[in-house]
Amino acid sequence: MDVSVVRALAAPEGQELLRSLPPYDDSSVLTLQNRLRSAGHAPELAAAALTQQRLRARATAKFGEFAADMLFTPDGLEQATRLEVAVAHAHRFSRASLATVHDLGCGIGADSVTLSSLGVTVRGVDSDPVTAAVADANLRPWPDSRARLGRAEDVRFGVDPGRNRVGAWLDPARRTRGVADVNGRTRRTFRLDDISPSWAFVQEVAAAVPATGVKLSPGFDHAAIPAGTEAQWTSWAGDVVECALWWGPLVMRRGRTARVMGPDTAPVVVDESMAEPVPRLAGSLDDVGPWLHDVDKAVIRAGLVGAVTRATGGMESDEGTGYVLASRDVSLPYTRRYAVHEAMPFTVKTLRSWLRTNGVTGLTIKKRGVRLDDEQLRRDLRIGAKAGDGEQATVVLTRVGGSPVALVVSPA
Repeated sequence: MDVSVVRALAAPEGQELLRSLPPYDDSSVLTLQNRLRSAGHAPELAAAALTQQRLRARATAKFGEFAADMLFTPDGLEQATRLEVAVAHAHRFSRASLATVHDLGCGIGADSVTLSSLGVTVRGVDSDPVTAAVADANLRPWPDSRARLGRAEDVRFGVDPGRNRVGAWLDPARRTRGVADVNGRTRRTFRLDDISPSWAFVQEVAAAVPATGVKLSPGFDHAAIPAGTEAQWTSWAGDVVECALWWGPLVMRRGRTARVMGPDTAPVVVDESMAEPVPRLAGSLDDVGPWLHDVDKAVIRAGLVGAVTRATGGMESDEGTGYVLASRDVSLPYTRRYAVHEAMPFTVKTLRSWLRTNGVTGLTIKKRGVRLDDEQLRRDLRIGAKAGDGEQATVVLTRVGGSPVALVVSPA
């Protein structure tokens, strides 16, 4: 797809064509493509429309009903900020009473769209011409907001951005250009030194524009957090989707925070004031209580497991596991709680004997802090994933006091 095709799809006739397409069905693509060509649509436009039909179907998981009016690229959809997370970003800028935000590396415009919907004028740039054209098309309901082809490094913010209520949002590319997988998607990089624009440039922007935010990899190093900023790790339905850094008036809680989000729960923020500086660690199986808390991964990434040990009076099973053992009956919105029924040193022989004694024929395996192959373990245990005529059990394999253990649990 090139820029001319994007513009054709964004035009009223192109939008009408997209609205006329039935729900995406892989088995009917060739028939539909032939029908569009027979109706007089250019082959390039017909192919692009069918691609948009497929991408919009995938995008519904991220953008809900808004996906039906947006344009996408495959890489752009994969990298785009989920709607609910983009809304959280946009509210920071809106609360800071900013009039204009420069979206540097705007991608397909997910953040630009949510900013615009809150009344903030967006000036987006992206270095890829097709992606910039897609973002500009997605901004068409807000005529004052635009996206254009350009380099973040060439943007000028005007005189005194703070006084003029100007902010900046950066989403540096974390993909290696020219290196693609079998599906044509560019390879992701996790090195801070490899992002584009560079980390040094991001810090230059933050020095020039007081209200600056940047979206980074969840693997962002705590040691690299600039003084006075907020580094927030965000999870959606248990998966960590980003670490965002915030400067100046966009900071809500200085230091490391975790934002836990999901489709059926209200967002929860955990910060350093809620946590013990160093989580207490279990020393042996004697420290295993009746409850196990599986800590949300954003809280783990933010280094705030101490918030769970403090709230529960419990102990992390071992350093870095993210499993907290507790005796106190406490439910937290940023953990998944399990009742512990049995705790034993982990060996295949010991666990197999327990399963046989208790008539367990189906097993769910959770693990953290131990390395093993689930399927090989099932073969060694002589057990499947689903129960036959016997019982089903969930076992957590982890470390307690440095030693491997097996905990038989059930959701509480």
